Amino acid sequence: MRSACDLACGTGTTALMLARRGIRVYAVDLSPQMCRLTREKLQRAKLPARVIHADMRSFRLPQPIDLVLCEFDAINHVPHKADLRKVANAVQRALLPGGYFFFDVNNARCFERFWTGTRWADKPNLGVLMRNNHSPRLDHAWTEIDIFVREGKHWQRHHERVDEVCWSPRQIRKALTEAGFDRIRAWDAASFWKGAPMRRGCRTIYLARKAKNIEGFHRKAGSTSAASLV
Repeated sequence: MRSACDLACGTGTTALMLARRGIRVYAVDLSPQMCRLTREKLQRAKLPARVIHADMRSFRLPQPIDLVLCEFDAINHVPHKADLRKVANAVQRALLPGGYFFFDVNNARCFERFWTGTRWADKPNLGVLMRNNHSPRLDHAWTEIDIFVREGKHWQRHHERVDEVCWSPRQIRKALTEAGFDRIRAWDAASFWKGAPMRRGCRTIYLARKAKNIEGFHRKAGSTSAASLV
């Protein structure tokens, strides 16, 4: 592998790891702050990589690459379920024929188990209150987060809302296939998780290959769809 994109790169941890291996790297994120932090990390490490401020649903790279990674359930944060197809199309466009898309997603079981009720966690000078909800009908989960930070004698409160959507395995495979991926593999993330325990069935890791002959793949897929209507 010679080139890769860290999609939804956050603070750039994966981008740095790839760049240290001599891989040509693009780091993409919607947040200007995350792009700035990633750029600063790369500059301090004196590593060559290009940071791009863009939306994962519509990003474009200067040239096609071998691998796109999108880790830590970043795809779940798109606003709408229909956005998965947009992400798949944008990734397919960014890849060379035969290139790979590696990503992980939270599943409905994760929403049912962890995105319910109120949770509190605290450490010295820090407290976090999470009020979680989810809608099984809409495959939508959200949490209202209040962070309390002690600064001297006083406490400062910061508020944030996090939303996620999820898809069934069938919906994910359909979006990838329609975008032009011809080989799709999946694994339960619990088998690879280190640190805090991960419940089986809560998160899935996917690896999808872009068809080597994308035009021929789309023609074949179109013919199959048409035949199924006869």
